[in-house]
Amino acid sequence: MYEYARTDMPISFPGLFGDWSVNPNPVAIPIGNGIRWYGIIICTGLILAVLFCCRQSKKYGITEDNIYDMMIWQIPLCILGARLYYVIFYLDLFRNADGSLNPGRMIAIWDGGLAIYGAIITAYLVLHIFCRKKKISFGAFADLGAMGLLIGQAVGRWGNFVNREAFGGETTLPWRMRVWVTASEYIEVHPTFLYESLWNLIGLGLIVFVIAKRRSFDGENACFYFIWYGLGRAWIEGLRTDTLKLFGWELFGQPIRVSQLLSVALAAAGLAVLLVNKRRHPRGREALFVTRQEALRAAEAAPPAEAASPASGETAPATESAEEQSEEA
Repeated sequence: MYEYARTDMPISFPGLFGDWSVNPNPVAIPIGNGIRWYGIIICTGLILAVLFCCRQSKKYGITEDNIYDMMIWQIPLCILGARLYYVIFYLDLFRNADGSLNPGRMIAIWDGGLAIYGAIITAYLVLHIFCRKKKISFGAFADLGAMGLLIGQAVGRWGNFVNREAFGGETTLPWRMRVWVTASEYIEVHPTFLYESLWNLIGLGLIVFVIAKRRSFDGENACFYFIWYGLGRAWIEGLRTDTLKLFGWELFGQPIRVSQLLSVALAAAGLAVLLVNKRRHPRGREALFVTRQEALRAAEAAPPAEAASPASGETAPATESAEEQSEEA
């Protein structure tokens, strides 16, 4: 079973488009080590995610400045976390022939190798610290960030298409993808990058048009994200050929994959948190951070209360009338 394909050979979908094919060069601009489409596509997804979150931010009580300030920390740390996760779980890919580790290959992210779960874990850790420092609701910011993650993942998966990686096992389905493993041999496989991209777009639509409109607690979008993405990723991981196996363990005759197990665990955790909070906040928006922020701004904008009238039974000192003043004069 092949895990990688040649990057200098064309890609086609014979069941859909016949002999039509594309042969994208992974290197977009040949400068230095090369500016690769993989990085350009990920950056495009990041930019689209930030722009979308900025447009949605007021609905969650978050400002655009909050988003930009947070991204200063998120971008470099998430890249580091994504790479670190990949290196840890695929350590054998970074060994020399004598078994020693090759640090140069470990940092060569331009060749691919960023694990999304490493980025997600890092993102939530950084967000938690940022929200505590800025006194912002972590749940509200996580709800906003969940939509950004889905956009970034939906776009970023097309970097795998250009690199001819992260595909599934062989299939005869009409939408099968043909990639070449040698100069004369090809395989037709599940385009799992496409499955995940579409799954994420559907999840985004569900959040924007359904979940967010009925949100009753901060963190509800994030819970749905973990449930939706976890279930989808668990299914897609079962199709892929390049995933890390868990100690050779099997379930129902199939190997257990690390990402598959983590996906199920995150989906279960998201469901548990969702059910608990839905019981606490069954309806209404009173518990939301944005509702509290709006109430606070309304209170600050209200005119000061009028001075209290004298207590009953008490009379204010009478001012002397003009006649009394004239008599005294």
